[in-house]
Amino acid sequence: MRVPTLIAVALGACGLTAAAMAAAGPAPGLSGLATVTVQPGVIRIGHAQSGPPTTADCEKAYKVACYEPGQIQQAYHLPAVYASGVTGKGATIVIVDSYGSPTIKNDLSVFDRTFGLPAPPSFRIIQPAGRVPAYNPANSDMVGWAGETTLDVEYAHTVAPGANLLLVETPVSETEGVHGFPQIVKAEEYVLNHHLGDVISQSFSATEQTFPSKSAVQALRGAYQLAAKDKVTVLTASGDSGAADVGPDQSTYYLAPVTSWPDSDPLVTGVGGTQLHFNSAGKPTAPTAWNDTYSKTANEFADGGAGPNPLAGGGGKSVFFTRPWYQNGVQNVVGDRRGVPDVSMSASCNGSVDTYGTFGGAPAGWIPSCGTSEATPLFAGIVALADQVAGHSLGLINPALYQMSAQHAPGITDVTSGNNAVSFTQGGREHTVRGFTARPGYDLATGVGTVNAQYFVRELAFLAGH
Repeated sequence: MRVPTLIAVALGACGLTAAAMAAAGPAPGLSGLATVTVQPGVIRIGHAQSGPPTTADCEKAYKVACYEPGQIQQAYHLPAVYASGVTGKGATIVIVDSYGSPTIKNDLSVFDRTFGLPAPPSFRIIQPAGRVPAYNPANSDMVGWAGETTLDVEYAHTVAPGANLLLVETPVSETEGVHGFPQIVKAEEYVLNHHLGDVISQSFSATEQTFPSKSAVQALRGAYQLAAKDKVTVLTASGDSGAADVGPDQSTYYLAPVTSWPDSDPLVTGVGGTQLHFNSAGKPTAPTAWNDTYSKTANEFADGGAGPNPLAGGGGKSVFFTRPWYQNGVQNVVGDRRGVPDVSMSASCNGSVDTYGTFGGAPAGWIPSCGTSEATPLFAGIVALADQVAGHSLGLINPALYQMSAQHAPGITDVTSGNNAVSFTQGGREHTVRGFTARPGYDLATGVGTVNAQYFVRELAFLAGH
């Protein structure tokens, strides 16, 4: 999902890597900061430092929060899950990224040592769609995808530290429309045909309207059809442009609500964004729909200007797919179309997560990151935990999600505040795309809501497992 003029990890990725542009320079305690520009688009990545910034560091330096893995685990009540022996053991999370990162194994090792996380039982990297070109730090596309890979791997592992990791690298970057998708499909079909994983995490998507036709999308659905048949769960980020999204020129937004694919695919679980909140004692409180569009401090942190710029979780109604049967109970919200997202996790830039990377072309060290590219691997970790409980992969989990929501299961944390409306300047004037508001039950801003893993993991394992 494209985020022009902002700070997406990569064109074609939904992750956002924070690029604060504080004119006054780094705050005390935040030394060694640097900023570089990556392409495509006017996208910035930067402010790396030698140690992971604490929440207090980020709030002092940038007026936004950032979190360490322990805080993310606490927000989703994961310590209770780990205490019961559930860490994702035996499950394999498949992470799909163009190009990958040449330093990811070492970077994950440093990340784990810093935060006291165990190394994954297995961490493999494969290139089944063709040999990936040698990493070029002068290639901004590769640099961006290396940042995306870093976020994906480190935060899937944060949630499911006992799960195996399989990084699937493809040799062509996904951009708007079909470019790059055939290689992704080929790679994922290889994974599925060889039974290499239980849950697939995809932090990329493209605006539906950028595809030449519905038939062009249908021709790319082979991996998802195979995953459904083989009971492998597929997740996709819903994007970071709120109700708007980016056109084929990769620099302008649509002026009416649109959504993206593959998250709109009925065989895929679309993962949207929330903002976490903690009280003065550091305990999690009610999350809200992620929308930093109108936050001056979040825009200055992410874009270097006051905004507004689209910084919100994607969501809306598909133009390609009609309402799937599992959404019949929310017909009053989606009408006769497929609605996304299905579920949401932490994505707010005012609540970024610490990532560690040393790949060339970007400042080495710790960089706060955000977006639905964070939310998706987080939820992949949740699914891996449920896979361990069930003793097998769960396949398409959407029917279980909507059943849990309808039954008000304790594992579903309803999100009832916020929206994904966005504003931006385009063609010399400011535009607003009015999005969707979080409400009790299902909505097009956060889906069924977010999760309390202490209950959700076992509920999902039971419902989807049967």
